[in-house]
Amino acid sequence: MTAAARPRLFARLWADYLHRWRWRMALAFVFLLIDGSTLAALSWMLEPLFDRVFVAGDADAIWWVGGAIFGLFALRAVTAVVSKTLLTAISLRSAAQMQVDLLRRLLVLDMRFYHDNPPGALIERVQGDTLAVQGVWQVMVMGIGRDTIALVALFAVAVAIDPVWTAAALLGAPLLIMPTVAVQRYVRRKTAVVREQSGERATRLDEVFHGIATVKLNRMEAWQAARFGAIVEGLVKGQVRMAFGQSFIPGLIDLVTGLGFFLVLLLAGEQIISGQRSLGEFMSFFTAMSLAFQPLRRLGALAGTWQVAAASLERIYAFLDLRPAVVAPARPAALPSGTEVRFADVRLSYGAAEVLRGVSFTAEAGRRTAIVGPSGAGKSTLFHLVTRLVDPTSGTVTLGGVPVAALDPEALRGQVAVVSQDAWLFDETLRDNLLMGRTDVSDAALRAALEAANAAEFVDRLPQGLETRAGPRGSALSGGQRQRIAIARAVLRDAPVLLLDEATSALDAASERLVSEALARLSAGRTTLVIAHRLSTVQDADHIVVLDQGRVVDEGRHDALLARGGLYAALCRGQFAEPRG
Repeated sequence: MTAAARPRLFARLWADYLHRWRWRMALAFVFLLIDGSTLAALSWMLEPLFDRVFVAGDADAIWWVGGAIFGLFALRAVTAVVSKTLLTAISLRSAAQMQVDLLRRLLVLDMRFYHDNPPGALIERVQGDTLAVQGVWQVMVMGIGRDTIALVALFAVAVAIDPVWTAAALLGAPLLIMPTVAVQRYVRRKTAVVREQSGERATRLDEVFHGIATVKLNRMEAWQAARFGAIVEGLVKGQVRMAFGQSFIPGLIDLVTGLGFFLVLLLAGEQIISGQRSLGEFMSFFTAMSLAFQPLRRLGALAGTWQVAAASLERIYAFLDLRPAVVAPARPAALPSGTEVRFADVRLSYGAAEVLRGVSFTAEAGRRTAIVGPSGAGKSTLFHLVTRLVDPTSGTVTLGGVPVAALDPEALRGQVAVVSQDAWLFDETLRDNLLMGRTDVSDAALRAALEAANAAEFVDRLPQGLETRAGPRGSALSGGQRQRIAIARAVLRDAPVLLLDEATSALDAASERLVSEALARLSAGRTTLVIAHRLSTVQDADHIVVLDQGRVVDEGRHDALLARGGLYAALCRGQFAEPRG
């Protein structure tokens, strides 16, 4: 990012997240001003403390000097607490809103985006980058408010005592300009690398924990730990380099400050010895410059801090500025009365990989159409197109004669129920997993859906019934139980189009029977598209479409396909000892 673009980045942060808190920020700023000015007042009070109390021996001055110093410390304590509390609350709320906005943006992006961005990297973007930004503006406000005012006030005290001493103390300040510019660029580069490595770390953890059974069964524990260790080691190296860059300017300020103090001591020592200046004046000046040391270091560190936040802000706004490829048309068409699903010369590519290559077929309304073919043929992608999780590169998908691209995506998805091989359940109660946010479902309808899905019996046996938590990804239930909950969810949707994606492929015989019975009841009277590897489950389909390498290579009923002896017959021979007619 160019230097000219950085103010625009902060301007966006202000307009989008901080402007709404401007009055609270103004109040906090006032307290920061008071907080910063107390340092100058403390340093100023050292002159009467030394000259009138310690040197002149004025006992009466002890009370008002000591009382003034105590009052300044008390005022500083109050202002620090109030400003810190206000700024922390605003910081947390603005970061939380940024996380919500990021998730809202990510939720409307199509499947192409998720094809290119692993979950761990997205989690890091929502959590890690927003947390990196969370505290930076607070530090900036405190720097601009408390530290700048403190610095100006303390320098004013120093100049009032002796401008020549002050000029000597600041003689090395110009030496900071060029290193500061170079360090800013260095920190920005290293921060961008660290944020990417943090995304890799989150992705690796996500894959390891979700694939823990595979890791154990393949004795990959040591290999995965070593791989994760290499990622973490790279991350640590990047963070150390970033910390070096952030600490370099404060360290350089230390050197310049030390040089300034040495020059002041050379000038002031002779003047105090000769009686031209008092000890109280020197102590007041020395204290003012000493107290200016910490604000100066913090302000010097702001450059690195801002670079860290700017790198994360760039990544955050890169996502917030994404526009969904699948959007509702300006004037959506009315939902069709028919439920026929038609693919007409549909092509789809993910980058350079062409997934579908001119697919054309029709799933007739109220009938059961099976889609079969080897793995990687593009079968599941068809379902993504029907529900507009992704739009085709070319060609048309229609529902009831209306292109799905002409329909509002939410309205379209309300016409479709999906039961997939991975019956995804959230780590919430079974009731929540069934209702999916709906509030218009009665207990009677819920019970009827469970019975239709052959799920009522096992739910009744659970100690907490529908209030039982499903566990992460439904891990508290068996595969068959998860499938039946998913079917009950589809029953509640009562959608006219049903998509079944390998819904019984991973079940044992008993579970498959229960699930198959439930699916048969659910499919009755609906336009049903079924994806299946186990061809025994689709032999009775009204129509079978054979897909291979993104193309329709055959279609028809089971007997006709067997008679033609093509890919379907070969698939049958691979699964059955003798193809059944």
